[in-house]
Amino acid sequence: MTFVLRSAVATTVTVLAWARRTTTCASSQFTFVSSAQPSEIGTMDLGSMRKSYREDQEAFEENQLASLDPIEQFTTWLQEAVDCPSIGEANAMCLATSTRDGRPSARTVLLKGVGQEGFRFFTNYDSRKGKELASNPWASLVFYWEPLNRQVRIEGQVEKVSKEESEHYFHTRPKCSQIGAAVSRQSEVIPDREYLRKRKIELEELYQDKEIPKPESWGGYTLKPDVLEFWQGQTNRLHDRIVFRRLREGDAPPGPMTHHAKGDWVYHRLSP
Repeated sequence: MTFVLRSAVATTVTVLAWARRTTTCASSQFTFVSSAQPSEIGTMDLGSMRKSYREDQEAFEENQLASLDPIEQFTTWLQEAVDCPSIGEANAMCLATSTRDGRPSARTVLLKGVGQEGFRFFTNYDSRKGKELASNPWASLVFYWEPLNRQVRIEGQVEKVSKEESEHYFHTRPKCSQIGAAVSRQSEVIPDREYLRKRKIELEELYQDKEIPKPESWGGYTLKPDVLEFWQGQTNRLHDRIVFRRLREGDAPPGPMTHHAKGDWVYHRLSP
């Protein structure tokens, strides 16, 4: 199954509707023991901030898994996040990359498709994340859906999608987004915002009645997952953590508390 976000991709098997429906979702209130106060050395003390999550009777148990296929489990949670009116962008995710020598960086990007092949997103290949992925293809994704008290963490290797897929997706984007991709040499130093404004106007005039060519440096990636962790918050901080791991040739056999899932996946519960 392929779960597609905002636009169709040529390899799509199933496209899910994205109209927001009126549904209920978990909600909780922030509880402050006391107001956050600057300390004597000028550092804001946030230790008193407390938030109530779910109660023990709402724990995420193994028998509540929608599927023993972690991709299907993810799409179930994602759909519930999409249906939750208090979540603005359910497909927003933190993408963490690293240089070859281990210096990390992270930023929020948008998921544009997910299926058995992996998690797809698009960006500028010459950006910082693009350069880091070129030298170190291992990356991690984190989705956090606060109103549902849920988080999903994903690890795996990243590969570029085909030029044809990148080209197809680029031309499904609004024209202003295509112009934006052509204007921005992402992560390069520029003199000021006026530089972007002028370049945008130039390209709008140039391509007023013409198709905008996809920049060579712009395209998609697919993260092929080896690990998916499903986290659900508990008020008593005994949070639920169910982790799926893909078994590879040469891996040690699963231990007694690890269970077989679908295909080459196994799963177990981690202590919070």
